[in-house]
Formats: sequence, C-alpha cells, structure tokens
Amino acid sequence: MQQEIVDYYTRFDEWGRLERESLEFRINWHYMKRYLPSQGEVLDNGAGPGRYAMELARSGYQVTLTDLTPASVDFAENKAAELNLAAQFRGFYAADARNLHMLPNEQYDASLMLGPLYHLQEEEERAAAAEELYRVTKPGGIVFVAFRPRLVHTLLSLKFPQNWKPLDNVEALQDFLHTGIFNHADKGRFTGAYFYKVEEIMPFMREHGFEGIQLISSSGLGGDLTPEQWQYWSSRGEQELEGLYQLLYDTAADPSLLGTGTHLLYIGKKVR
Repeated sequence: MQQEIVDYYTRFDEWGRLERESLEFRINWHYMKRYLPSQGEVLDNGAGPGRYAMELARSGYQVTLTDLTPASVDFAENKAAELNLAAQFRGFYAADARNLHMLPNEQYDASLMLGPLYHLQEEEERAAAAEELYRVTKPGGIVFVAFRPRLVHTLLSLKFPQNWKPLDNVEALQDFLHTGIFNHADKGRFTGAYFYKVEEIMPFMREHGFEGIQLISSSGLGGDLTPEQWQYWSSRGEQELEGLYQLLYDTAADPSLLGTGTHLLYIGKKVR
C-alpha cells in the first residue's frame, strides 16, 4: 500500500492543488502565523512539494523538509532554489514520518505534519508518527497537524459514489463509518487513507504528549462556495474580499464546522 501512495503523489500535482484550493492554504497559514514562534527552526514533516515550507523559509525560519515521496522532495528542493530560498533550508529528506532517524531529538521550535496521519491506517502506525513528532520537537514547541474527518468523506461518497468506489453502496459506507479506512477500488486514485472522528483528535494528540490549543476547519464556511459565488465577492472590491477572508478566519474554529471540512488543522504544544 505504501508504494501505491508514493506512486499517487509522484503523479499528483499537490503544489497546484494548493494554488487551486487556495482557501485551505490561506486559513492554515493565518493560524500558523498566529502561533509560530517569532524565529527558529521548523520541521515540515510530510511536506509534499513544500508549499508551506517555502512560506516558512520566506518568513525567515530555518526549515527542514521531509516527505515519503522522493519526487516531492526533489520538487521542493528545486523550488527552493528557483525562489532563492535554498539558504533557509537545513535539509531535504525522503523519509517516513514513523522513522525520522536522521533528525536529532528536540531540535525544532515548531513542527508541521500536514499529511502523514491520514495515510497511516493502523493505530500503531499513527502512534509511531506522533511519537516521532514529539521526539524531534523542543519542549514547549508548537505543532501543526492535519487530519481528515470521517463524516465529510462519507458525505462526498453519498454525493459522488462513482468517484469514491468502493463507497458506492450503503453496506460499504456503514463499514467505513466504523473503521475510517479507505482503499480506492480504482487503481491510481487517492488511497491508503484513514479518516478520523473529530472527537478522536484531541485525545489522540494528548495521549502522545501534546496539549491542544485549537482545532480548526481548513476550509471553514468558504469550502462550499462555488466559483460563481466567489466571483460575486471578488467583484465587490479588495476591501470587501479581505473582509470575507477575515470572516472565514474568525469562524474556522467553530465546532459545528469541524465535521464538514475536508481537512482539519490541529494546533498544539509539546508539554512533557
């Protein structure tokens, strides 16, 4: 299964996804800026092509980047050079989040893990990734961790069953609601995934040594707006559009939104 995941991300344009779905990046980055230390070393673990890593480097942080997919690591290293940010990076590593043996203990003032946990289907695998995140983060360090909620994937499967086989029948959906495990029936699609119950997230991170600060929806109220609806708000001018973004930032932590966003961002602190 791990090779299928690597193959998928080797082909998939994750950098382009975050440009096309810029709201997710905007909301996440808004909250990261709120809680990041003013300076220091940051780990972007499971960074994909490095969209957040580049913003961290541009903001003056010393960044280490890891990802399971070698092609993504190569892309990120080339992107850093292209953007004249290479001097801000301490290393680029093809690495499994469950085993960051190349990184020292308690090295990072803040750590990101924005992908690995939703591709680890066994509880002990998720625990290993959280334990490695704990190991490499300094005491008191801030962590940002992405989760994918189970309920919204169930809703997507109800709406678009042919896109999410085998979740195209009620029996399979009932099983998915129980296990959270999703393996796509069609070769080459997003697969090998684990989707969380929202109420599992804070206890899981607490169990592995982190104190929860905030849990937000990375798309918030804007996630369901159509391109035409976005065009309306854009047409009202820059000030109105910025006001809309501020409204989306302000409501992203509303508990009623957490089960309906495609991605969630956990913000926490290493406490022991």
